[in-house]
Amino acid sequence: MLKKIKNYFYPDPHQAIKSQDEVQILYPQYRWKVLESTFIGYAVFYLVRNNLSTVAKDIEGALFYDHNMVGSILALSSISYGLGKFLMGSLSDRSNPRKFMAFGLLLTALCNFSFGSVANYNMHLFLWALNGLFQGMGWPPCGRSIGHWYSLKERGSIFAIWNISHNIGGGLAGMVAAYSVSQYLTWQAAFYIPGAIALVGSLYLFYRLVDTPQSVGLPPIEKYKSRESVVADGNKDVEKELETRDLFINYIFKNKVLWLIAFANFFVYIVRYSMLDWGPMYLREVKNATLSEGGLAILLIEFGGIPSTILMGWISDKFDGRRSMVSLWCMIPIFFAFLGIYLNPPGYLYFDLVMLIIIGFFIYPPVMLLGVAALDLTSKKAVGTAAGFVGLFGYIGRTVQAKGFGSLTNYYGQLYGYKYAWDMVIFLILGCVIASILLLALTWSVKPR
Repeated sequence: MLKKIKNYFYPDPHQAIKSQDEVQILYPQYRWKVLESTFIGYAVFYLVRNNLSTVAKDIEGALFYDHNMVGSILALSSISYGLGKFLMGSLSDRSNPRKFMAFGLLLTALCNFSFGSVANYNMHLFLWALNGLFQGMGWPPCGRSIGHWYSLKERGSIFAIWNISHNIGGGLAGMVAAYSVSQYLTWQAAFYIPGAIALVGSLYLFYRLVDTPQSVGLPPIEKYKSRESVVADGNKDVEKELETRDLFINYIFKNKVLWLIAFANFFVYIVRYSMLDWGPMYLREVKNATLSEGGLAILLIEFGGIPSTILMGWISDKFDGRRSMVSLWCMIPIFFAFLGIYLNPPGYLYFDLVMLIIIGFFIYPPVMLLGVAALDLTSKKAVGTAAGFVGLFGYIGRTVQAKGFGSLTNYYGQLYGYKYAWDMVIFLILGCVIASILLLALTWSVKPR
């Protein structure tokens, strides 16, 4: 049984290379299909992942959960997603991304349906942790696909464009969740509606995404970009898939720079998810925002990162792939934006929203660039594992902030009031910004290998 499952997900076999004319016609078409399908597919993954935080306060009111309980759900989901991204990354490096990614989106849709259909805390912990694990089947096949269809020199710019899927999916997640609840007057709708969209997205991926160039009779991207002559003589450009030990030991664990990137990502993700996980609740409890305004805050953070992600990806390519240097530049304005949120009194929500746009504008380039840096430092046959390794540290960071901030606000909020508790959270975020800057400084001059 396990062998049949493994064979089903195994990469498609290499086909005989097509004629030179066919290659020149088909390659751009397939490159677009890969970029388009992974972009849309990964955006949909966010609809069934970032929907919880928007309605967390409504779930608390309906099911009598507290901040600590919500924090535990977010934390368990985060660590399971980090582990899933790492483990599924290693599997995706040896799988057909079309089948792998589509199946993952199907499973996470089912988790959302199940989460909305129960009202038990332990089941919610289990289901959202399971959802996090299956969410790990989203990014790695995208990294594998883009790594095979786009060359090293264009990787920063292409990943910058593709990375906007995070912002669109993440931004729409909050709005879709808030709209669903307001229309159907029940928190469950925030999981049923995105789940239905994800089912459609799963079918779309299965029929649209393709495996490697060689699986459709095209040469490797390196040969295509170098414009080498390709003769349709039945020869195949065979690329060997890495063995598990070689993949983990030689390409991941012995890579010292990759470890530094991973630790930097730990703090970057705390900063990123602090407002995505807790922003709506913070604004509602401290700045007197409404449910819709909380959902709007998520949208502004996510959409704020769209122009900057493209810009900084292009800049990183122009600076010979120095992703850490560009990431460090981006973290500095974030420090002052959080400081502005702390100093801004209630009653001036528009100022907080502007600060959140600034945070979104500058946080998403490092999120994207550190993932690309992981790809730059390894083989294209190990991109899923490398990205999963760096992502694991990121989601350990999200786990720490989800559980830590939830426990802190729950405990000190009851003792001294939520304003005092949330002020402590802001100071911790500022400390994480400084820590990320220091770690990025250690990899300032690192370029792609």
